[in-house]
Amino acid sequence: MKRCYYEALEIERGASDEEIKKSYRRLAMQYHPDRNPGDHEAEDRFKEAAEAYEVLSDPQKRSIYDQYGHEGLSGAGYQGFSGFEDIFSSFGSIFEDVFGFGGGRTRGRTAPRAGADLRYDLKISFLEAASGTTRDIDVEKYERCEGCRGSGAAPGTSPEVCRYCQGRGQVTQSSGLFSVRSTCPQCRGQGSVITQPCAQCRGTGRTRIAKTVQLKIPAGVETGSRLRLRGEGESGDPGGPAGDLYVFIYVDPHEFFERNDDDLYCRVPISFVQAALGGTVEVPTLNGNEKLKIPRGTQSGKTFRLKGKGIPHLRGFGRGDQIIETVVAIPTNLTRKQEELLREFARLGGAPG
Repeated sequence: MKRCYYEALEIERGASDEEIKKSYRRLAMQYHPDRNPGDHEAEDRFKEAAEAYEVLSDPQKRSIYDQYGHEGLSGAGYQGFSGFEDIFSSFGSIFEDVFGFGGGRTRGRTAPRAGADLRYDLKISFLEAASGTTRDIDVEKYERCEGCRGSGAAPGTSPEVCRYCQGRGQVTQSSGLFSVRSTCPQCRGQGSVITQPCAQCRGTGRTRIAKTVQLKIPAGVETGSRLRLRGEGESGDPGGPAGDLYVFIYVDPHEFFERNDDDLYCRVPISFVQAALGGTVEVPTLNGNEKLKIPRGTQSGKTFRLKGKGIPHLRGFGRGDQIIETVVAIPTNLTRKQEELLREFARLGGAPG
C-alpha cells in the first residue's frame, strides 16, 4: 500500500506550493542515495518523496489525488516511478523547480534529428482509383547540400570540436550534493560547431530543391487513403534519417458508378417491354460491357449482382461485386397506334384501365 503523498512529504493537505517544494528539497537532500550508500530504506524514502512531489507539484494531478486518491491517478494513466532511472529521467523539470537549474539526465551527444515528414494531396479519377495507376508528383523540400555534403561547413573545412563542452555535447551543473547534465547551449548537443559555414546552404547542411517523385497508386484506393513514400521527406541532420512523404488521395465521383466499400452500384434503365417479357441488356462494368439477362416480370428497383465485377480489394486478393438496379423506363411520346395497343392490353386485363 502506498503511503499518503502528504504524509510522505511530511506536510498538511492544505500546504502551499512553496511548502511542498521546501519539504521535498529537505527530504531529497536527506535521503539521496549518494548520501546513504547501501541504505535501502533511504532509497525507498527518496523514491517515495520524488513521486509525491511530482504529483503534488502538478495542479491537475494534485486535484485528482485530492478527490480520488491513488486509484484516481492510476485510472488517469499515472503509474508513478518504476525505479531510479525513471526518477532521474524526470528530474530535469523537478530540479529546475526545486534547485534552480534545469536539464534532464541524458547520455552522450544528442542524437541527430530525423528530417521532417511532408504531405501531398492528390486528386485522381474514379477509374484510376479502381484500376490503379502511376503518377509523377512534384514536391519542394530540403535536401542535403551538395556543396558541403550536408556538413554545413565550407568546402575544405570541417566542423570543430565545441570548446564549451569539449565535444561531449553536454555540460554539468552542480548545486550542493547534486550534479545534473544538460545539453550544451553552444553546440546544442552536437559536440561540434561550424566556424566557416558553407556559402551555398549558410551552414544548415541543406538546400531547398524541387524534385519529381514517381508514385504507384494501387487499385482499390479511395478518398482518405494515405500512401507513404519512405525517405522522400526532408533530409535530417547529418547522420539522421530523412523524413517520409505522405500522399493523401482524393477520388472524383463517377457519373455512372457509386462505390460502397469494394462493391459498385449502378442503375440501368430497361424498357416496359423488357420488364414484362424479359430480355438481355448490356451493362457497363470496369472491364467493358457485360450481358445481363432480365427475367419476365422484372419490377422497377429489382437488383442483380455481378460477382467479382467491383473494386479490387486493396489489401488482399479478389474484388467486390457490382450491384445493378433496374429502372423501368415509362414511354412519354406514344404514337396513336401504341396508345391503341396499350388500351387493348388494359381491356384484356393486362393492366388497370
